[in-house]
Amino acid sequence: MNEAIEELSRRISSLIPGDLKHMQDDFENNIRSLLQSSLSKMNLVTREEFDVQSAVLRRTREKLEQLEKEVEQLTKQL
Repeated sequence: MNEAIEELSRRISSLIPGDLKHMQDDFENNIRSLLQSSLSKMNLVTREEFDVQSAVLRRTREKLEQLEKEVEQLTKQL
């Protein structure tokens, strides 16, 4: 995610008008800090974490469906 923040801050700072280019480094640092602060408040997860949790959820749902079928079969037997 840091690479994305770096790239985004560079792109934004490249939009600075020519007469303010001497402030570009400071502006880029401020943008980077602002982006990092804002994104950290959003409680975002990485793609890897999301994929892992999705796999866990999928397995849990499969297990639940299996257990529901077993309960249904047991109920019919009674």
